[in-house]
Amino acid sequence: MTTNIHFDLIAALYDRAIGPPDPQRLAARLKLPAAGWLLDAGGGTGRVAAQLRPLVGRLVISDLSAPMLAQAREKGIACPVQTHVERLPFPDGHFDRVLAVDALHHFSDQRLAMAELVRVLRPGGRLVIEEPDIRRFPVKLIALGEKLALMGSHFSTPQQISYLMAANGLEPVIEQDDAFTAWVIADKQPLP
Repeated sequence: MTTNIHFDLIAALYDRAIGPPDPQRLAARLKLPAAGWLLDAGGGTGRVAAQLRPLVGRLVISDLSAPMLAQAREKGIACPVQTHVERLPFPDGHFDRVLAVDALHHFSDQRLAMAELVRVLRPGGRLVIEEPDIRRFPVKLIALGEKLALMGSHFSTPQQISYLMAANGLEPVIEQDDAFTAWVIADKQPLP
C-alpha cells in the first residue's frame, strides 16, 4: 500500500504542529450529536475524530499512514482502517456522517474519492468536506510549500469541490466563516 511518506515521518509531531480542531463548528456542520456511524476519511492521527467520538454512536477513521493511525489508536480510537479513500472497504450506505478535514487535497484521485465517500454515505446522511481555501494567499503559500516538498497535493476551490459532490448526485452548500477555510456540505437524498 503506497502512502505519502511525509505523513509517516511527521506522525508523532503532527498534532502539535497543526493544533486542535474546533469541535463545535464541526459538530454543527455534521448535525451532531447523532446515534449512527461517522467516517473520518483521511483522519490521520485522529485529532478531529477524538473530539467528535462522544457525539456519535460509532466512529471509524481511515488513512493511508500507519504511523498516523497508530497515533489515533493512542487516543483510544478503536476502529482505525489503513486504506485508500478511493477504495474504501465498507458497504454502500454504511455511514450516517462522512467527514474529511484538510485531507481532500491529499487524495490522489479526488473524483474517485468523492464517489467513494458518497457511496458509503447512507441515504439521508451528511457529507462534510473542510478544506483550506486555495483562493486565499496564505493557502497558496502552503500549496507551494507542499508542491516543493513533493507531497503530490492538489488543492481545489470550494466551487470545484461542490462540482465533485454534484457529479455524485448531491446538492452541496459552501460555507465560509473564516479567512482560510471552506466547508462544502451536502445531504444525500433519502430513498423514495
